[in-house]
This record gives sequence, C-alpha cells and structure tokens, in this order.
Amino acid sequence: MRNKIFALLLLPLGLTLSACGDTWGERAVTGGGIGAGAGLAIGALAGWPLLAPALAGAAVGAGIGAATAPKQ
Repeated sequence: MRNKIFALLLLPLGLTLSACGDTWGERAVTGGGIGAGAGLAIGALAGWPLLAPALAGAAVGAGIGAATAPKQ
C-alpha cells in the first residue's frame, strides 16, 4: 500500500518536471516517454504485466505529443 501511495505522488511530480520540446519530433519523443512512464505506473498499480501498458502508453503519448506540436 505504501508503494502505491508513493507512486501516485511521484507520477504527477515527474510529469510536471518533464519538458515537451518545440519541434514535432521532440514532442513525439517526450510524449512517448511520458506515456510509457504513465502506462508503466498504471500497470504496476493495477498488478498487470508491465510491457503492454508501457507500450500502449508510449504509443498514445507519442501520438498526442506529435499531434499537439505548434505549426511553424
């Protein structure tokens, strides 16, 4: 139980300290990293195998990061 509380407190802190980037590629990579970390944390808290949630989170995060890149 203590580990779950620690993970729930650490995840938002890590997301606020992460940078997004300025270009399409930077945003896709950092979004993928944030998504992978979030998926991994959710999978660990839920007790699932860790690979699938991390991959799904990385794919969703990279897609959102690339889609929200500012137009130049």
